[in-house]
Amino acid sequence: MEPNHIYQFSLLNALMDGVSETGITASKLSSKGNQGLGTFARMNGELLFLDGKIYQLQAEGNVREVNPDEQIPFAVSTQFEAQHTVSVALPRKETIDEALDAFNARAKNLFMTYRIHGRFEYLKCRTVRGQSYKGEPLSELGKKQSVEEYRDVEGTIIGIRTPTNWQGFGVAGEHLHFVNDERSAGGHVLEVKAEEVSMQMAVASNVHIELPTTEDFNEAKLVTDDAGVKAVEG
Repeated sequence: MEPNHIYQFSLLNALMDGVSETGITASKLSSKGNQGLGTFARMNGELLFLDGKIYQLQAEGNVREVNPDEQIPFAVSTQFEAQHTVSVALPRKETIDEALDAFNARAKNLFMTYRIHGRFEYLKCRTVRGQSYKGEPLSELGKKQSVEEYRDVEGTIIGIRTPTNWQGFGVAGEHLHFVNDERSAGGHVLEVKAEEVSMQMAVASNVHIELPTTEDFNEAKLVTDDAGVKAVEG
Protein backbone atom coordinates (compact mmCIF):
# COMPACT_ATOMS: atom_id res chain seq x y z
CA MET A 1 0.00 0.00 0.00
CA GLU A 2 1.19 3.49 -0.84
CA PRO A 3 1.05 6.00 2.00
CA ASN A 4 -2.43 7.34 2.80
CA HIS A 5 -4.22 5.36 0.10
CA ILE A 6 -7.53 3.83 1.20
CA TYR A 7 -8.24 0.11 0.79
CA GLN A 8 -11.78 -1.10 1.36
CA PHE A 9 -13.30 -4.55 1.19
CA SER A 10 -17.06 -4.73 0.51
CA LEU A 11 -19.64 -2.02 1.23
CA LEU A 12 -21.45 -0.80 4.31
CA ASN A 13 -24.71 -1.36 2.40
CA ALA A 14 -23.85 -5.07 2.34
CA LEU A 15 -23.68 -5.11 6.15
CA MET A 16 -26.98 -3.24 6.29
CA ASP A 17 -28.39 -6.11 4.20
CA GLY A 18 -26.82 -8.67 6.53
CA VAL A 19 -24.11 -9.90 4.12
CA SER A 20 -21.33 -10.94 6.49
CA GLU A 21 -20.72 -14.69 6.34
CA THR A 22 -17.27 -14.55 4.76
CA GLY A 23 -14.72 -12.06 3.47
CA ILE A 24 -10.98 -11.57 3.36
CA THR A 25 -8.67 -13.06 5.97
CA ALA A 26 -7.09 -11.08 8.76
CA SER A 27 -3.67 -11.83 7.25
CA LYS A 28 -4.74 -10.21 3.96
CA LEU A 29 -6.01 -7.12 5.74
CA SER A 30 -2.69 -6.92 7.59
CA SER A 31 -0.99 -6.46 4.21
CA LYS A 32 -3.21 -3.47 3.38
CA GLY A 33 -1.68 -0.83 5.63
CA ASN A 34 -1.05 -0.17 9.31
CA GLN A 35 -4.43 0.93 10.65
CA GLY A 36 -8.10 0.50 9.93
CA LEU A 37 -11.65 -0.36 10.99
CA GLY A 38 -14.19 -3.03 10.19
CA THR A 39 -16.06 -6.03 11.55
CA PHE A 40 -15.89 -9.82 11.62
CA ALA A 41 -17.91 -12.76 10.27
CA ARG A 42 -21.58 -12.52 11.34
CA MET A 43 -20.73 -8.96 12.52
CA ASN A 44 -19.43 -10.36 15.78
CA GLY A 45 -17.80 -7.30 17.35
CA GLU A 46 -15.85 -4.33 16.04
CA LEU A 47 -12.49 -4.48 14.27
CA LEU A 48 -9.54 -2.24 15.06
CA PHE A 49 -6.33 -2.57 13.03
CA LEU A 50 -3.36 -0.89 14.67
CA ASP A 51 0.36 -1.18 13.85
CA GLY A 52 0.19 -4.60 12.26
CA LYS A 53 -2.18 -6.18 14.76
CA ILE A 54 -5.91 -6.75 14.33
CA TYR A 55 -8.13 -6.71 17.39
CA GLN A 56 -11.69 -7.87 17.91
CA LEU A 57 -13.52 -5.44 20.20
CA GLN A 58 -16.22 -7.60 21.75
CA ALA A 59 -19.46 -7.05 23.65
CA GLU A 60 -19.03 -5.90 27.26
CA GLY A 61 -15.82 -4.17 26.16
CA ASN A 62 -13.53 -7.21 25.92
CA VAL A 63 -10.64 -7.32 23.42
CA ARG A 64 -8.74 -10.12 21.73
CA GLU A 65 -6.06 -10.26 19.04
CA VAL A 66 -7.37 -12.27 16.09
CA ASN A 67 -5.89 -15.23 14.25
CA PRO A 68 -4.53 -14.78 10.68
CA ASP A 69 -7.26 -16.90 9.06
CA GLU A 70 -10.29 -15.21 10.65
CA GLN A 71 -12.86 -13.84 8.21
CA ILE A 72 -13.48 -10.12 7.74
CA PRO A 73 -16.59 -9.23 5.68
CA PHE A 74 -16.02 -5.46 5.76
CA ALA A 75 -12.94 -3.35 6.43
CA VAL A 76 -11.31 -0.03 5.60
CA SER A 77 -7.55 0.42 6.01
CA THR A 78 -4.66 2.68 5.08
CA GLN A 79 -0.88 2.88 5.29
CA PHE A 80 -1.13 5.89 7.57
CA GLU A 81 1.57 8.54 7.49
CA ALA A 82 0.70 11.68 9.42
CA GLN A 83 0.73 14.91 7.42
CA HIS A 84 -0.06 17.03 10.47
CA THR A 85 0.14 16.49 14.23
CA VAL A 86 -1.43 18.74 16.85
CA SER A 87 -2.39 18.67 20.53
CA VAL A 88 -6.14 19.16 20.86
CA ALA A 89 -8.81 19.36 23.51
CA LEU A 90 -11.91 17.29 22.78
CA PRO A 91 -14.85 18.64 24.78
CA ARG A 92 -17.16 16.63 22.52
CA LYS A 93 -16.98 14.21 19.59
CA GLU A 94 -17.76 16.95 17.03
CA THR A 95 -14.46 18.65 17.92
CA ILE A 96 -12.70 15.97 15.87
CA ASP A 97 -14.37 17.37 12.74
CA GLU A 98 -13.28 20.86 13.71
CA ALA A 99 -9.66 19.73 14.09
CA LEU A 100 -9.75 18.03 10.68
CA ASP A 101 -11.18 21.18 9.07
CA ALA A 102 -8.53 23.33 10.75
CA PHE A 103 -5.90 21.09 9.16
CA ASN A 104 -7.48 21.19 5.69
CA ALA A 105 -10.80 22.95 5.18
CA ARG A 106 -10.80 22.10 1.46
CA ALA A 107 -10.98 18.33 1.90
CA LYS A 108 -14.72 17.97 2.49
CA ASN A 109 -15.06 15.67 -0.53
CA LEU A 110 -11.92 13.68 0.22
CA PHE A 111 -11.24 11.02 2.79
CA MET A 112 -9.38 11.95 5.95
CA THR A 113 -7.68 9.47 8.27
CA TYR A 114 -6.40 10.05 11.76
CA ARG A 115 -4.99 8.61 14.95
CA ILE A 116 -5.62 10.09 18.40
CA HIS A 117 -3.63 9.02 21.44
CA GLY A 118 -3.61 10.13 25.05
CA ARG A 119 -5.68 10.16 28.20
CA PHE A 120 -9.43 10.41 27.70
CA GLU A 121 -11.66 11.76 30.44
CA TYR A 122 -14.70 9.96 29.09
CA LEU A 123 -15.60 7.55 26.29
CA LYS A 124 -18.91 5.97 25.42
CA CYS A 125 -18.42 2.96 23.14
CA ARG A 126 -20.62 0.30 21.62
CA THR A 127 -20.05 -3.13 20.16
CA VAL A 128 -22.48 -5.23 18.16
CA ARG A 129 -23.07 -8.73 19.52
CA GLY A 130 -23.21 -10.55 16.21
CA GLN A 131 -25.99 -12.01 14.10
CA SER A 132 -28.45 -14.41 15.68
CA TYR A 133 -29.35 -15.72 12.22
CA LYS A 134 -27.84 -15.55 8.74
CA GLY A 135 -28.71 -12.33 6.95
CA GLU A 136 -29.77 -10.39 10.06
CA PRO A 137 -29.28 -6.72 9.04
CA LEU A 138 -26.97 -4.36 10.87
CA SER A 139 -29.89 -2.08 11.70
CA GLU A 140 -31.37 -4.89 13.83
CA LEU A 141 -28.07 -5.63 15.54
CA GLY A 142 -27.84 -1.99 16.56
CA LYS A 143 -30.94 -2.40 18.70
CA LYS A 144 -29.21 -4.94 20.97
CA GLN A 145 -25.67 -3.60 21.00
CA SER A 146 -23.46 -3.56 24.08
CA VAL A 147 -22.69 -0.04 25.35
CA GLU A 148 -19.78 0.62 27.73
CA GLU A 149 -18.47 3.79 29.37
CA TYR A 150 -14.83 4.45 30.24
CA ARG A 151 -13.38 7.21 32.40
CA ASP A 152 -9.80 8.41 32.81
CA VAL A 153 -8.36 5.89 30.37
CA GLU A 154 -5.30 6.01 28.12
CA GLY A 155 -5.53 4.61 24.63
CA THR A 156 -5.80 5.15 20.90
CA ILE A 157 -8.63 6.12 18.58
CA ILE A 158 -8.37 5.17 14.91
CA GLY A 159 -10.70 7.14 12.66
CA ILE A 160 -11.76 7.67 9.06
CA ARG A 161 -13.89 10.55 7.81
CA THR A 162 -15.79 9.56 4.67
CA PRO A 163 -17.33 12.20 2.35
CA THR A 164 -21.08 12.69 2.71
CA ASN A 165 -21.85 11.54 -0.83
CA TRP A 166 -20.20 8.15 -0.10
CA GLN A 167 -22.89 7.12 2.41
CA GLY A 168 -23.61 3.42 1.97
CA PHE A 169 -20.18 2.80 0.46
CA GLY A 170 -18.92 3.48 3.97
CA VAL A 171 -20.03 5.43 7.00
CA ALA A 172 -20.41 9.04 5.85
CA GLY A 173 -18.75 11.39 8.31
CA GLU A 174 -16.84 10.18 11.33
CA HIS A 175 -16.21 6.49 11.99
CA LEU A 176 -13.88 5.79 14.90
CA HIS A 177 -12.89 2.88 17.11
CA PHE A 178 -11.01 2.96 20.43
CA VAL A 179 -8.72 0.54 22.25
CA ASN A 180 -6.96 1.20 25.55
CA ASP A 181 -3.19 0.90 25.96
CA GLU A 182 -3.55 -2.43 27.78
CA ARG A 183 -5.58 -3.83 24.85
CA SER A 184 -8.23 -4.92 27.31
CA ALA A 185 -11.16 -2.59 26.50
CA GLY A 186 -12.57 -0.72 23.52
CA GLY A 187 -15.32 -0.28 20.97
CA HIS A 188 -16.97 1.93 18.37
CA VAL A 189 -16.86 5.48 19.75
CA LEU A 190 -20.19 7.24 20.31
CA GLU A 191 -18.99 10.00 22.64
CA VAL A 192 -15.54 11.28 23.64
CA LYS A 193 -14.10 13.91 25.96
CA ALA A 194 -10.44 14.75 26.62
CA GLU A 195 -8.52 17.72 28.02
CA GLU A 196 -5.50 17.28 25.73
CA VAL A 197 -4.56 14.47 23.35
CA SER A 198 -2.24 14.10 20.36
CA MET A 199 -4.02 13.96 17.00
CA GLN A 200 -2.29 12.89 13.78
CA MET A 201 -4.10 13.51 10.48
CA ALA A 202 -3.80 12.88 6.75
CA VAL A 203 -5.85 13.47 3.60
CA ALA A 204 -6.56 10.46 1.38
CA SER A 205 -7.59 10.95 -2.25
CA ASN A 206 -6.91 7.46 -3.63
CA VAL A 207 -9.44 4.72 -2.90
CA HIS A 208 -9.05 1.04 -3.82
CA ILE A 209 -12.21 -1.08 -3.60
CA GLU A 210 -12.44 -4.87 -3.55
CA LEU A 211 -15.94 -6.31 -3.77
CA PRO A 212 -17.07 -9.78 -2.68
CA THR A 213 -18.01 -12.26 -5.40
CA THR A 214 -20.33 -14.38 -3.27
CA GLU A 215 -23.96 -15.16 -4.08
CA ASP A 216 -25.07 -13.38 -0.91
CA PHE A 217 -23.42 -10.15 -2.04
CA ASN A 218 -24.73 -10.35 -5.60
CA GLU A 219 -28.28 -11.06 -4.44
CA ALA A 220 -28.31 -8.15 -1.95
CA LYS A 221 -30.28 -5.02 -2.85
CA LEU A 222 -27.55 -2.66 -1.58
CA VAL A 223 -29.93 0.28 -1.29
CA THR A 224 -28.61 3.04 0.95
CA ASP A 225 -30.63 3.44 4.16
CA ASP A 226 -29.33 6.80 5.35
CA ALA A 227 -31.51 6.93 8.46
CA GLY A 228 -30.62 3.35 9.36
CA VAL A 229 -26.90 3.97 8.98
CA LYS A 230 -27.05 7.09 11.16
CA ALA A 231 -29.04 5.25 13.83
CA VAL A 232 -26.68 2.30 14.10
CA GLU A 233 -23.37 4.13 13.61
CA GLY A 234 -24.12 7.00 15.98
